Amino acid sequence: MKLNLNKEIKIPTAALGISTIPQSRRLLVSCFDGSVVLVDPDKESLVPLGTHSSYASGVMSVLEGTMAVSAGYDGILQWHDIESQKTVTVEKAHDFWSWQLKASNNGKLVASTTGQYLSGGYKYEPAPEKEPSIKVYDTETTKLLASFSHLPPVLSVAFSPDNRFLAAANMMGDIRVWDLESKELLNEWNTPDFTSWGIIKSHHYIGGIFDLSFAPDGKTILACGMGPMRDPMAGNGKQTWQEFDWQKPEPEKIREIMDDERGRGLMETLSWHPDNKSFCMAGRMAQGNWNTALFAHETGQIIQGIDNKTRVTKSVFTEDGNQLILAGAKSQGAPEKGKWKDFGRLYIYDVVP
Repeated sequence: MKLNLNKEIKIPTAALGISTIPQSRRLLVSCFDGSVVLVDPDKESLVPLGTHSSYASGVMSVLEGTMAVSAGYDGILQWHDIESQKTVTVEKAHDFWSWQLKASNNGKLVASTTGQYLSGGYKYEPAPEKEPSIKVYDTETTKLLASFSHLPPVLSVAFSPDNRFLAAANMMGDIRVWDLESKELLNEWNTPDFTSWGIIKSHHYIGGIFDLSFAPDGKTILACGMGPMRDPMAGNGKQTWQEFDWQKPEPEKIREIMDDERGRGLMETLSWHPDNKSFCMAGRMAQGNWNTALFAHETGQIIQGIDNKTRVTKSVFTEDGNQLILAGAKSQGAPEKGKWKDFGRLYIYDVVP
């Protein structure tokens, strides 16, 4: 398998979230300026669907592609009718911002995470949550179905392939899994390899598990982020993913990225190829050879690494597996003739067997 760049699309501002739409070439994109847009990659056109009052951190296609749900740093979830291109429902989900939004595979549920890192003691450990850190909504009725507690900030969330379980992870490397039907907490564990205590310039915790995904068979959970670093202001921790057997009484790490295959930088997104044999991890590179890479699931080995000089915030494969789409931003740079450059990016890569 190999990735070949097919198209680079410039958009006015950073792309923070992206979703494909079933049976369609169009894409949903949420942006730095709060906008939620419908993108036609063939025409390179943008059609507005809605606007958040702060960063639009995520967007997901639901209900067989008829609706889009977006989330923002305003703590709001919005429902947008894709056909009429109108916002139809607005729900206040959090008092703080939404870190991540995910939809279940059947499109009937969405989950949003929140939480602010506030010092809870003299060791700067995070203070307990002030509101539920994870909320789950019915996408058809827009009603709140469940609220789950976690130690904030909770940066990532994932539904199991059969839509039965929900996992969420935080800045301190704590992962929890719940049964969505019984609302029971099934398991929880900690991995210390995604969190750092800064001792240079600034003394605080930094890092976390920025994305989370169940494996296609639902038996394991994949986590990604940035490994330990001495200088949190440099953002140069190790590019990291780890996989866990979450069903054991004591969850076990079964594999992780190989030391000789990773550089340094923040990894923000995971996505599985539809063949269920490989996955993509991407983000921002500080040092090394790649900011986007394909990995073979069975061996954990890297298949291909790419450096597109961009901070990638979200990745997604098309339904047929023929393309990988990356959302992110380049450096904004200085304005030219009083006008800022378009610094948002969408990259479309062809997946060649």
